[in-house]
Amino acid sequence: MANLSIKSEYAMLSGYKIPALGFGVYQTPAEVAEEVVLHSFKAGYRHVRNPVIPSYVSTPDQVHQIDSARVYRNEGPCSEAIKKSGIPRSEIFFTSKVPPRSMGYDQTKASISSSFSQTGLDYIDLYLIHAPYGSAEARRGTWRALVEAQQAGQIRSIGVSNYGVHHLDELESYIQELESQNGKGKGGEISVGQWELHPWLARPDIVSWCQKRGVVVQAYCPIVRGQRFEEPVLQPLVKKYGKTPSQVLLRWSLQKGFVPLPKSVTPSRIDENADIFDFNLNDEEMKSLETGEYAPCAWDPTTSDD
Repeated sequence: MANLSIKSEYAMLSGYKIPALGFGVYQTPAEVAEEVVLHSFKAGYRHVRNPVIPSYVSTPDQVHQIDSARVYRNEGPCSEAIKKSGIPRSEIFFTSKVPPRSMGYDQTKASISSSFSQTGLDYIDLYLIHAPYGSAEARRGTWRALVEAQQAGQIRSIGVSNYGVHHLDELESYIQELESQNGKGKGGEISVGQWELHPWLARPDIVSWCQKRGVVVQAYCPIVRGQRFEEPVLQPLVKKYGKTPSQVLLRWSLQKGFVPLPKSVTPSRIDENADIFDFNLNDEEMKSLETGEYAPCAWDPTTSDD
């Protein structure tokens, strides 16, 4: 991981690439979302998803990542930032999600249509199922709608968020079922999975499931909403590397092979969160951050039995 840079990308099962660092806009007010996303582009973020944005001067070979979602009500401002940035659309990676209230085939098709109406984009790079709430039938219908949108060229890559291993197993079986009905490759592929991930919630079972199948793992709440900055385990690393707790946690996430999605509306913190490519945690330091805790700082739909 020593050679990672803000330009680094990972290959997805869809055949497309995703930036190794994302910018989140979760709970970013619509009235400031455009300004915040524009700053993230200047900072060099390559993927907008709904967390944070760092700062650095963009160059033609960079892809900027934004993570949005209909439930955040800021898809429109994010897309306006894309249009005003002067950066070619092909160099920006935009993510949106099916909100829990829109689970099911017809509702998901309407959700996708709304995303295009709100953003005015020609395509969306990544569309995720936000959570596994609802029945198995609803989850299957939602996935089928995403696959159809992908096959129609509206969406380039699809995936899930907040799925437990039992939900992932269920979806894998459904993909196989679709392939048996429609032909190989016609069931879609889980290109990306997104979860709350940090040293106090490492989710080894879910991460292992994804890594065995080549699913890219995204980490939201990678800095634990600032709730763990004073933890004793972080202090020696902060001192040794002259970095903030946030930067150490983001570096841990990168070296775990995750795509961290920090979120901030403060320009200086957006810049700070991008400044994580000039140091490397050694094996012993990475191991020191294995706390073994299971302590979510956000919701945890992975445990849902719906």
